Amino acid sequence: AGETTRLAIGAGVVGANVEDRLKPFDESVAAVEAIVKAAEAEGVPFALNARTDAFVRAGHRPVAESIADAIQRGRAFLDAGATAVFVPGMLDANITRQLVEGLGEGKLSVIGLPGTLAASEYEKLGVARISYGPLPQRVALTAVQDLAASLYAGGVIPNGLPALN
Repeated sequence: AGETTRLAIGAGVVGANVEDRLKPFDESVAAVEAIVKAAEAEGVPFALNARTDAFVRAGHRPVAESIADAIQRGRAFLDAGATAVFVPGMLDANITRQLVEGLGEGKLSVIGLPGTLAASEYEKLGVARISYGPLPQRVALTAVQDLAASLYAGGVIPNGLPALN
């Protein structure tokens, strides 16, 4: 992780995400430490969003265990120098509130998905960042697929598309 960070900084990168994939705790924290140390050695203020998969890889464990795991891992990542902790998943207001209380206001990063809270609600709860991940790309690619299907089916551009000006 450290060498990859050093090379990325050499290419102009000033921030990154790192995922724990629920690897063993010590191994996950060590990766965050290596990234932070590499950035410090390069003299670059580096924004590191350390992701824990405490929810997306939780399986059938109780939500309270996922919350506790996300907070434990997240605190360790922050202590190791991460800027924020990314906890993707379907987080309602109660879960989000607990994560913010456990990690600190302005330290939690979440993902915006259909069915999750509105950005204004996350902001009120103290969330630092919302990622919309691959959703904008999926929306764009779906539109391209629909256009291609219409063109192949009859050579007609579907109604409702923006006009060229």
